[in-house]
Amino acid sequence: MQVEGCFADWDGNLRSVDDCGGGYSVETDRASRYVAIMTESGTLVDEAIYFKSLADVERAGIKAPLVSGLRPWSRKEDGF
Repeated sequence: MQVEGCFADWDGNLRSVDDCGGGYSVETDRASRYVAIMTESGTLVDEAIYFKSLADVERAGIKAPLVSGLRPWSRKEDGF
């Protein structure tokens, strides 16, 4: 799967900035490598590091699966 821009979510999965799923949206600042994950109403729920490619993730030593936006995010009540 080819991806142009991704981040690691709080479950330890990689998600595309173009299709993060879960009803969330992301804003990215590629220059500072910042990702803001927000609810539909604009509430900030998490922050992450922006990676331009999967190769950049590997170079950072991160081993995480790239998941589809269809995969649900965990919730606090799930125990995560």
